[in-house]
Amino acid sequence: MADDVAPIRIRPMAADDYDGVLALWRRTPGVGLGVGDEREAVVASLERNPGLSLVAVRGETLVGAVLCGHDGRRGSINHLAVVPQERGHGVGRDLVDRCLEGLRAAGIGKCNIVVFGDNAEGQAFWRATGWTARDDLQVMQRSIATRD
Repeated sequence: MADDVAPIRIRPMAADDYDGVLALWRRTPGVGLGVGDEREAVVASLERNPGLSLVAVRGETLVGAVLCGHDGRRGSINHLAVVPQERGHGVGRDLVDRCLEGLRAAGIGKCNIVVFGDNAEGQAFWRATGWTARDDLQVMQRSIATRD
């Protein structure tokens, strides 16, 4: 079966998926990458939160990916990306729904996302799938040196 007619399968992200997922994130506008997205950090996240981060594949072709995890209280979804030709067909929604199912099964009752202020397409997606912006919160961040 040719990749373009094969059904899309969603499965847990594995360490072996990293190179393809990173390439997808790099070519997806609105996905901001940093030191926490290096191979070692992503693999550690996959190990801490088994089965929560996902990839979507059509045949052998990676068409979507998302990082998901939790700290025991709140879930977090990061770096949702779907290749342009698969957008608008429910792939992103399916990835998010499965992340939420996994968080629910882990006893997590809330999930957070962060969307860049200038990412109109991303904001539209999240609003259309039931997410609400919190005007009472401000994201703050501080870099911590992890290596000498």
